[in-house]
Amino acid sequence: MKSSKRMKVLEEENSKLKKLFAEQALELEAIKMLLEKKW
Repeated sequence: MKSSKRMKVLEEENSKLKKLFAEQALELEAIKMLLEKKW
């Protein structure tokens, strides 16, 4: 595989992982808020 093509593949993968991580962080924050809420 050419290095430029490989780099593009890695960048796309990295982008997907960052998005996934951001979604997980948001969900965790929402759960924390729910748990801290005084009912």
